[in-house]
Amino acid sequence: MTIRKIARMGHPVLGKRAQEITDFADPELRRLVEDMVETMIDANGAGLAAPQVHEAIRLVVFQAAIGRADPGLSESEAFDHTAPLTVLVNPVIEVLSPATEGGWEGCLSVPGLRGWVERPAHIRYRGMGLDGSKIERIAKGFHARVVQHECDHLDGILYPQRMTDLTKLIFESETKHWLEQND
Repeated sequence: MTIRKIARMGHPVLGKRAQEITDFADPELRRLVEDMVETMIDANGAGLAAPQVHEAIRLVVFQAAIGRADPGLSESEAFDHTAPLTVLVNPVIEVLSPATEGGWEGCLSVPGLRGWVERPAHIRYRGMGLDGSKIERIAKGFHARVVQHECDHLDGILYPQRMTDLTKLIFESETKHWLEQND
């Protein structure tokens, strides 16, 4: 396994739609997944999309662990036992409710910054596992946020493009001060 270099905002691979995966037997795909998981863990991320490691294919890995969620969420909002370490190929998201919820997001491709992003609160996602098996789950809370954030990368979208109020785009190092003044 190898820790891969993470593309940063502005790199062309992050601004285009990734290609569908058709060859599940490709040994390079399994190696890429192993590298992505190691890279995500090394970078302390909740998820990682293939374009973030310079591979323009529709593949994400994520884990919506309780320790990763925004502070202040209830346990049921913050943790969803259906979101263990997941490899999702060719994902599709369906919004199940028009209700949205906001949350602070960071991104390994936008280091040092956090932004307040409103996203659909209740979704269903479908895709394939690395072995070609079907995956279908319903997600809420942090789980839904992580899946949507990672799948946005597959369409060339970074979280600042989802923000409606850029006064809520802040440096991580200033979060405490910003929250003190704006709560």
